[in-house]
Amino acid sequence: MQHIDHLARDKKLKKIIDLQQPHVLNKRDNICLYLCYSIMSQQLSTRVAEVFHQRFVNLYGGQEPAPSQIAATPFETLRGIGLSNAKANYVLNVCRFFIEEKITDEALHTMSDDDVIGLLTRIKGVGRWTVEMVLMFALGREDVFAVDDLGIQQAICKIYKIDPADKRAMKEQMLAVSKKWSPYRTYACRYLWGWKDNTPEAVAKPMKKEMKKTRGKSKNAKPAKAQKAKKKTAKRRNTAKAK
Repeated sequence: MQHIDHLARDKKLKKIIDLQQPHVLNKRDNICLYLCYSIMSQQLSTRVAEVFHQRFVNLYGGQEPAPSQIAATPFETLRGIGLSNAKANYVLNVCRFFIEEKITDEALHTMSDDDVIGLLTRIKGVGRWTVEMVLMFALGREDVFAVDDLGIQQAICKIYKIDPADKRAMKEQMLAVSKKWSPYRTYACRYLWGWKDNTPEAVAKPMKKEMKKTRGKSKNAKPAKAQKAKKKTAKRRNTAKAK
């Protein structure tokens, strides 16, 4: 596959590509609904997000709703499936915006990445990261780099030995690394997510090592304290005997 040949020029990235099946980008219909799903999924695990998606679809008889159906849904009903006040409002904002601006899937598919970002970030509650996910997973765009995504940040910092302490410097280095992946940066992100999600040892090892060090210190510290206490007790006893 063309994207693999290109990305494999980066030897470090090639190692994690070789561990996975090739990723395929798909184009979806009902972009408005996907954007709603993205909002509902924010800061949730994949498993929990799926529960919310199913509850949401169940409101409409198990069928994917149109923007007009969602916009007509009472706020309290959306809160009733567990959405926060903010998320319920943002979902309604998205659907009303699509209706008022007469946005169609066809129009979004023909727009440039920057134009899609400029349009959809006008919606209250929709930021650049959310639109980048739409570009990647709904519009099938090949060259999107989600520099603000926590998972991407963690993966790149680990693989390319980037210090995450200075966020600005970290992002600059991430962008520099990603330049060689263009025009297939979306695929690179998919492989980075896949590596991070399916190889927990990659992130867990440093933590385990640090925990081991901490345990080692604490184990050594206890006997030292105990020894010191014994010496003090013995000294007091000897002093008492001498008296």
